[in-house]
Amino acid sequence: MKWGTKYGPEYVNRLYGMVRRHLSGDFNFVCLTDDATGIRPEVQCLPIPPLNLHLKPGQRDGAWKKLTTFEADLHGLRGTALFLDLDVVVVGSLDDFFTQPGEFLIIHDYPRFWRFGERIVGNSSVYRFTLGAHADVLAYFRGHMEAVQKQYRNEQEYLSHFLHAQGKLNYWPADWCPSFKYHGIPAWPTNYWKAPFVPHNARIVIFHGEVNPPDALAGKRNKRFAHIQPALWVADAWKE
Repeated sequence: MKWGTKYGPEYVNRLYGMVRRHLSGDFNFVCLTDDATGIRPEVQCLPIPPLNLHLKPGQRDGAWKKLTTFEADLHGLRGTALFLDLDVVVVGSLDDFFTQPGEFLIIHDYPRFWRFGERIVGNSSVYRFTLGAHADVLAYFRGHMEAVQKQYRNEQEYLSHFLHAQGKLNYWPADWCPSFKYHGIPAWPTNYWKAPFVPHNARIVIFHGEVNPPDALAGKRNKRFAHIQPALWVADAWKE
């Protein structure tokens, strides 16, 4: 999905190139977007279904628009869908993402030392589902929008708890989708002279928080008192 101006068409085009290199056989690559300008012709661009989300002044949308992927009829699309955030970097085979057992699969969100108890929430940078199979996720949100937003911080927290309650939530193997900032940066103080790396067995490296692929390539972190060397591997992987 691409909306607004944060990500240009080059993110879509590079994501398509990475998927084409790492996924066997034929597939349909779809971008739900409000602006298809500059997107390569192999990508099927379709409108983002309306969510009618009413935000307060200054309130972030929290990626709630992602929930529209669960429309009962998403532009007539059928089959198994693998959702990928625009700013991920594919570094290994994607074939197993379509054969891994489970009704709904998502990244098990990365642990934080200050969080206790059972971790349910998934990171929605990469999730797989059958198109049209979870329309109740979107229907419930539309019918209880204000209450859901008060209870849950963002779309992935709501989505995870909703499907967990139905016994449908499953997680990818932990090493398939590592976090760049948690798993791909050498430990302090070696981060000052050692370059970031691709974690072992990674298939898709997730860029979330203060670092995106071009920042990582330039050796830039948008966080005080944090340092990385240029992640030169990004140049080899993040391209059309």
